[in-house]
Amino acid sequence: MLKKANSCSTIFIDDNTVSQPNLRATLKCVSLAIYYHIKKRDQETEFVDILDEKRHPLSKQPVPADYAKIEPTHNYIYRFIKNLFISAQLTAECAIISLIYIERLLACADICLQPSNWKRIVLGAILLASKVWDDQAVWNVDYCQIMKDLQVEDVNELERQFLELIQ
Repeated sequence: MLKKANSCSTIFIDDNTVSQPNLRATLKCVSLAIYYHIKKRDQETEFVDILDEKRHPLSKQPVPADYAKIEPTHNYIYRFIKNLFISAQLTAECAIISLIYIERLLACADICLQPSNWKRIVLGAILLASKVWDDQAVWNVDYCQIMKDLQVEDVNELERQFLELIQ
């Protein structure tokens, strides 16, 4: 049995290192942070139309009437994010940048993650992070192929509004 040792250049946390982060573990942590933001949300925050899933659904499946009250589970959030990351071949570092963009949006725009907006906020953050961080950025039309019912005009508008809100 080989024993892993830490050095200045390699810090092992489970099977993660600083230079080789584990995507699954990173996505679990990011989804947990998103889950806790939804749990501790303030009910009295700004409403932004482009972020509302009822007005701008991500799929053709009908959005339940009580969608704004049904809190997603940590596992559900993880599966949503993992699907995007695996399909778009994004990196663990991109997940961290996405979380930074989410945190910035919450701070700058006086918005809380809620059951009604978290998916679109996460999508907008991943979209921006992939363009900033990855050398081969995913195009907006590629997200429409991953999420079949999404229209490229909607993704473009989400990106535009997200950028305005974090400035």
